[in-house]
Amino acid sequence: MPLFVFLLLLAGRLWAQSEADLAFYKTLNDGKGVQEMLSQYLHAEASKHLDARQKRVAETRDWGAYKARFREALTNALGGPFPERGPLNATVTGTIERNGYRIEKVIFESQPKFYVTANLYVPTGTRGPFPAILFPLGHESGAKAHEAWQRVLANLAMRGFVLLAWDPIGQGERIQMWDADFQTSKLVASTTEHTMQGIQTLLVGDALARYTIYDGMRALDYLLSRPEVDKTKVGITGNSGGGTHTSYIASLEDRLHVAAPSCYLTSWRRLLETIGPQDAEQCFPGWLAAGYDHPDFIYAFAPKPFLMLTAIRDFFSITGARETYAEARRMYDSANAEARFGKFEADDGHGYTKPRREAAYRWFSKWLKGSEDTSPEQDIAILSEKELNATSTGQVVTAMRGGTDIHTLNLARWKQLRGTGTLDDVRRVTNFQLKLAKPASQEYGTVDLGGGMRMIKLTYATEPGIVVPAVLYLPPGAGKKPASILAHGRGKTATRELAMERARAGEVVLSIDLRGFGETVPSKLKSSDWQRYFGDYDSAMTAILLNKPLVAMRAEDISAAVSLLSERTDVDPSRVSLYGIDGAAVPSLYAMALDNRISSATLDGLLISYEDAVRRRIHRRVFEQIVVGALRLYDLPDLIRFASPRKIIVKSKVDALGNAL
Repeated sequence: MPLFVFLLLLAGRLWAQSEADLAFYKTLNDGKGVQEMLSQYLHAEASKHLDARQKRVAETRDWGAYKARFREALTNALGGPFPERGPLNATVTGTIERNGYRIEKVIFESQPKFYVTANLYVPTGTRGPFPAILFPLGHESGAKAHEAWQRVLANLAMRGFVLLAWDPIGQGERIQMWDADFQTSKLVASTTEHTMQGIQTLLVGDALARYTIYDGMRALDYLLSRPEVDKTKVGITGNSGGGTHTSYIASLEDRLHVAAPSCYLTSWRRLLETIGPQDAEQCFPGWLAAGYDHPDFIYAFAPKPFLMLTAIRDFFSITGARETYAEARRMYDSANAEARFGKFEADDGHGYTKPRREAAYRWFSKWLKGSEDTSPEQDIAILSEKELNATSTGQVVTAMRGGTDIHTLNLARWKQLRGTGTLDDVRRVTNFQLKLAKPASQEYGTVDLGGGMRMIKLTYATEPGIVVPAVLYLPPGAGKKPASILAHGRGKTATRELAMERARAGEVVLSIDLRGFGETVPSKLKSSDWQRYFGDYDSAMTAILLNKPLVAMRAEDISAAVSLLSERTDVDPSRVSLYGIDGAAVPSLYAMALDNRISSATLDGLLISYEDAVRRRIHRRVFEQIVVGALRLYDLPDLIRFASPRKIIVKSKVDALGNAL
């Protein structure tokens, strides 16, 4: 056999061996543990805050002060004070007469030119004023025309209540990303719209719920402006996303007197154990770190009448709902208001089903009319979405000239709030911690690569609960050598050739799997559609709830790698460089700016800017890279400036859609 053929075969065998060995950590753990590491770490961090909250709640005696602190915390999490309330400019565009009530089609402006489409249900045949109910909607199809909603609205109207239901953003007549060709949302699902827009609002320092809650407050303004309404007797109820907003709006609005959220309230501990964080409108930045949970919405409304409507087979954990009820029950008992707090359970699934609807009828008639109405629900004829539309075209974007949308409002908000930050501001908003101490590490074997080169398989610990699988490539020869850290969004296997090239050139190379990359990619990710747009949404959103963005955690993994290399006798600590590729490029940029021990960096596939994600309506896989409120202080190009005079090579850039520039 010719020598060069033998060497080619030997090289091929060695490469095959090293490639297989790169997945050593998963093998050592029988495929268990490492893929759950990131979620387990995040859940453990959340539990620390939730445990501290339980202790604080148990010691609380002044519930008025607690309520004030909660409202301040919620307002701050939403982005600060709401806009000043301008004229609603409400118009009634049509009326449908029904047996015992009428439906008015209404359009009003919650903000200037930000149009809200709604249906007002008004009893007929008797004179008012009537008690009234605000009805925020869930995410089900049809928006205000959804069959279950119509049944609730009509039956309460026939019982003598005025009700207002309005289309949330992304639904009904208020799709924010309308596609004229497909005649639907570009993103199909309202929750996908919410989270796409949520990324943009988070970058500006707001939560998307800032807009949805404010729409509800303005809907209440309109409801109370009607002469048919008794302003001293006003309730609120809704299911799913409507149950969410029932809880939100009730916690902030003193003008509401009775509340009954359906299929929402559980607990954050149980949410994280089961379905994970929901879409962006249901998550507030820093909320878990601030020490708040689902019962706090009840405390902010107490001791007024509050009924939890729950489903035993709901995807919102019934265990969490029962725990929340038990906790809040103690507060109502201490206020001698036991009768004003209740929980209704039905042995069914998610939805405003008939058992919960009839429980709501009894609750609202008891507290807003003075006697419990136990009559059965009446059947009604269901109207079509088109029949209930308030606009002429079925969409505000095509019917209301000069109207605005969330994207435009958020751009204006950014221009209003942006300022000039410093590197200290970056440290503050990311909560980045330098990892100066040599991390604990463990080696798992060595592979001889030939020519005096070796590959060592190892892990190192960034912090308790986080271990980083890594491969160390050692060049031949003695003495202190330059070193480089390689991080790739697809993990260390994607850097194999680059690592060998650098090692042959005489560098000590550490190729790493940043948390959530490579071997540590979580085993359970949301649907492929969500992965396409948002990547590892659950981990990134949980990190935001903990006030520690995932991109900063990954930068800390790099900082720990710097310490690991700097302590080696064969490394010159003044010449430790960094190479970040694709999904690891932005974490590498943060590490470069925040850890001045890194002598230089090469960034390949770097997101051009956060501004690009705010200016574009749609983007892909930006979510893992965001820092809440970054655009109030800095953008990614500023991080390059902050790293000066150290050298950064930006080998390639991508836009917020992931397209190469």
